[in-house]
Amino acid sequence: MRETVRRAGWASVELLRAAGLALASYLSIGVVIFAAVAMATVVGAGVLPESVLLLRRTAGYKRRLVGAWTGEPVPEAYRPLTGEAFARARAAVGDPATYRDLRWLVAHAGYGWLLACCAMPVWVIGLLVDGVWCGLLKRRAVVLPLIERLVDLDAAWSRALLLPSPEALRSARLAERVAELSETRAGAVAAHGAELRRIERDLHDGAQARLVALSMRVGLARRAYEKDPDAAHKLLADAQDQAEEALTELRHVVRGIHPPILTDRGLVGAVRALAAGSGLEVSVRDDGVEDGPRAPAAVEAAAYFVIAEALTNAAKHSGARQASVGLVRMPDRLRVAVRDEGRGGADPSGGSGLLGMRRRVAALDGTVEMTSPVGGPTLIEVELPCVW
Repeated sequence: MRETVRRAGWASVELLRAAGLALASYLSIGVVIFAAVAMATVVGAGVLPESVLLLRRTAGYKRRLVGAWTGEPVPEAYRPLTGEAFARARAAVGDPATYRDLRWLVAHAGYGWLLACCAMPVWVIGLLVDGVWCGLLKRRAVVLPLIERLVDLDAAWSRALLLPSPEALRSARLAERVAELSETRAGAVAAHGAELRRIERDLHDGAQARLVALSMRVGLARRAYEKDPDAAHKLLADAQDQAEEALTELRHVVRGIHPPILTDRGLVGAVRALAAGSGLEVSVRDDGVEDGPRAPAAVEAAAYFVIAEALTNAAKHSGARQASVGLVRMPDRLRVAVRDEGRGGADPSGGSGLLGMRRRVAALDGTVEMTSPVGGPTLIEVELPCVW
C-alpha cells in the first residue's frame, strides 16, 4: 500500500504540472491572439516571432515532461527564425510546427485541467477502497493506479499532438546536418590554417635559420681555405654539424605533416613506435586493425596524431607511469582508446592540443569522448568513420 500511494503521489505531481501548464496555456493563447491581431500593423512583425518563440518554449517544456515520464523523448522540428523582423514573421507563419503547437496548446488547455480534476475523486475513492483491499486484505490495488493511467493518457495525447510529421523530421535533421557540416568545415579550415602557421614557424625558426648559418659557414670556409686551411677545416666541420641539425629539423617538420612511419609500417607499427618513445610504459592492443586492408591515409593520420597528442599530454601533465592504447577495427569505423593512470582532472574543453584533436577528428565526421575524473584515470575515446 505504501508503494502504491508513493507512485500515485508522483503521478499526481505530474498531473499538477500539466494543470499548471494548462493555466499558462491560457496566457500563451492570449499572447498569440494579440500577436496575430497586431500583424495588421508594423509592430506585429516584431511581436509575432517572439510569441512563436514563447509557444515553442511552452511546447518544449511539455515534450521534456512527456519524455521524462515515458522514457521516450518527443522530437521537435522547427524552422529557424532568423533575419529581419518581416523575414522572421514569415518564417513563423509558414512553419507547420507553429500550427501544430497551437493545436496542442488549445487542446491541452482543456484536457490538462480535466485530467487533474479527475485525479481528485480517484484519490478519495482509492484511499478508501485500496486501503481495505490492498492495505488490509493484501490484494493488488485497483483504484489508485488509475492516477498513473491518467498521466499516461496525458502523455499519449500530448505526444500525438506534438509529434512532427516524418517530412518535417527529415527536414529538421537535414538542417541540423548542414549546420554540423558547416561547423566541422569551419573547424577543419581553422585547423588547416593553424597547421600551416605551425609549419611556417618551424621552418622559419628551425630549418631556415640553420640553413642560413650553414651558408655563412661555407662562405667563411671558402674565403679562409687558401690563407688558413686549419680554420677552414674547422668551419667546414661546423657546417657539417649545421647541415645535420637542419636535416633533423626538416624531418621533424615532415613528421608533423604526415609521418613517414605510417607509410612504412602502418598504423599499428607507428603507434608502437610512439609508445616506445613516449617515456611511459605503454601497452598497445590491436583488435583486427593489422589484419586485412589498411584504413585510408587520412584516417590513419588522424588516429596517429590523436594518440601522439594523448600520450604527450599524459607524459607532461598526468603524472602517470603507465598508459594503454587500444585500436579496434569495426565494420564501418576505427575506434581508438587512450587511457592513462594519472591524476586525472583534465579539462575536456581546455588546451590547444585537445581543441586541435577535436577539429582533426570532426573534419572526418568522427567523434571524441573524454572522461577524466579527479584521481584518474583519463580516457580518450575516438571513433573515425572508415571504409576498409
